[in-house]
Amino acid sequence: TLNIRQGTTTALGGPSGSGKSTVAKLIASYWDAGSGSITIGGEDVKNLPPEQVMDLIGYVSQDNFLFNVSVRENIRMGRPEATDDEVEAVAKASGCHEFIMGLDHGYDTVVGGAGGHLSGGERQRVAIARAMMKNAPIVILDEATSYTDPENEAVLQDAIGRLTRGKTLIVIAHRLSTITDADQIAVVDQGKILDAGTHEELLKRCPLYAQMWVAHTQAKDADTGEGGGKHV
Repeated sequence: TLNIRQGTTTALGGPSGSGKSTVAKLIASYWDAGSGSITIGGEDVKNLPPEQVMDLIGYVSQDNFLFNVSVRENIRMGRPEATDDEVEAVAKASGCHEFIMGLDHGYDTVVGGAGGHLSGGERQRVAIARAMMKNAPIVILDEATSYTDPENEAVLQDAIGRLTRGKTLIVIAHRLSTITDADQIAVVDQGKILDAGTHEELLKRCPLYAQMWVAHTQAKDADTGEGGGKHV
């Protein structure tokens, strides 16, 4: 069981393959729960029209699908009635505008099948812009910065901050250091939620989380080295 309060940040942590993304996809109604239920505002999502659930949730993953249309139209899919000016305003807010203007045809550049004409980091920024355009009250970030190089990560993190301000946020990240400030961290292992609490609470009472934290900090120290300064 996992309860997520409106307007809070919940992080899903756990070993690779533990089921974190599955939990996120169940919340987003990408799949139906085989047993138990997913409720939003106390209402089982199975009783809600699919389009209503889609309106409630913005989902940004590590493998964002872009359609083989222009950058402008990919962003506009978040809110089809948006004007060109609104699309460009969101692109600027999400850190997309500069790289878009560097493309051969700017906002009218066709991104290719599955966005193949863009880099992984560029696709992620367009997907974040699309989610910002949607302005859904619940935002799910599934490894949303996985393809971002260190130079652009600050831009992307700022964009994510704008996207999620005042929203109910569910975030998945392999690097535990990025989720320690979450209102709650749910520890997932072998498809089960072992525990949920703050970073400090879990360090004290959840052996798996404590082991993961030690492994994370040791890896970070090894990667940084004595001289420090390397981005992790």
